[in-house]
Amino acid sequence: MAADPNPQPSSASSEEAMSSKPVAIALSGRDTDAAIASIGGLYAGRSWYSSAVDEDYWFRYVGVGDAQLSIRRSQLHGYLRGEMATESDIVVHWLDRGNARVDLGKDETRMEPGVPTLFPVDRLFRVAARDWDQRLVHIGRDLLHDVALEQGLGTDVIQFQDAGGVDAAGAALWRRSVSSAMQVLQTAGATSLAWHDARRELVRTFLRLYPLRDQPTPVRSGMRSDRRLRLAVAFIEAHADQPLTVTLIASASDFSIRGLQDAFQRTYDQTPTAYLRETRLRRTREQLLLTHPGESSIAEVARAWGFTHLGRFAAEYKSLFGEYPKTTLRSRR
Repeated sequence: MAADPNPQPSSASSEEAMSSKPVAIALSGRDTDAAIASIGGLYAGRSWYSSAVDEDYWFRYVGVGDAQLSIRRSQLHGYLRGEMATESDIVVHWLDRGNARVDLGKDETRMEPGVPTLFPVDRLFRVAARDWDQRLVHIGRDLLHDVALEQGLGTDVIQFQDAGGVDAAGAALWRRSVSSAMQVLQTAGATSLAWHDARRELVRTFLRLYPLRDQPTPVRSGMRSDRRLRLAVAFIEAHADQPLTVTLIASASDFSIRGLQDAFQRTYDQTPTAYLRETRLRRTREQLLLTHPGESSIAEVARAWGFTHLGRFAAEYKSLFGEYPKTTLRSRR
């Protein structure tokens, strides 16, 4: 039977759509019971205690993003302690102001302003904080697994090489990456292709700062299949305007993640992700060639295809097509 040149998204597509459902959290109050109920409830907390440090006790907790990646801010003018767990998320946190410590029983970590660290994974821990302004990024395990698999890492069990703090350069890189993702979220929204790519870029930065212990995924024999590779390419071409992942492409073409990566590397000398990005660059060029000056800007066309860093987009475009996007658009005059 001939391969379907336009395979439809698998059921995983609906899972991806669910993970892109916008998340918005807004909690605030001026009494200790409300703080315990609100913050403790978010983090499977227990044995919480809170008190005022002066007559002006208050807390605020806000978050935006989606089910797989959200960016949050926790503020407390008072004192709070208790036991907590992050449940299904991997959480990076850092202080802009205040004092806090994380205690695992034998080990205690005092948080330093501006230095991102990880909350303990799959463990109950104690936290105590006073008059703080805290930033947090929640990363879903499915998203972390998917991005890690793109990099050839098996992640059945999440274990980090070093879950401590990062150096000054790493902290600056992390803050820039979070700021960039936040800007995309604010301008494009949580259901956009741009946000889909921005959150994956933020996880790539995260994995640079907190490398996983490699658990190689076994490569099954007989993975080379021209038919399956054609299916994968057709799936990318047919759905390049959608939030694709390596997992989705592999599922649609009956590949394993490693088999898909090997097939693209062997045939095209690039990863499936790079092929997808090149496809989106080609579609961008096609749209620019059909656009009359004044109808739409380069930035609008680029963002529609998931390119949020316009300088990087222009450089990649020039490398692939030998001219800058503005030259392509001018040719329509």
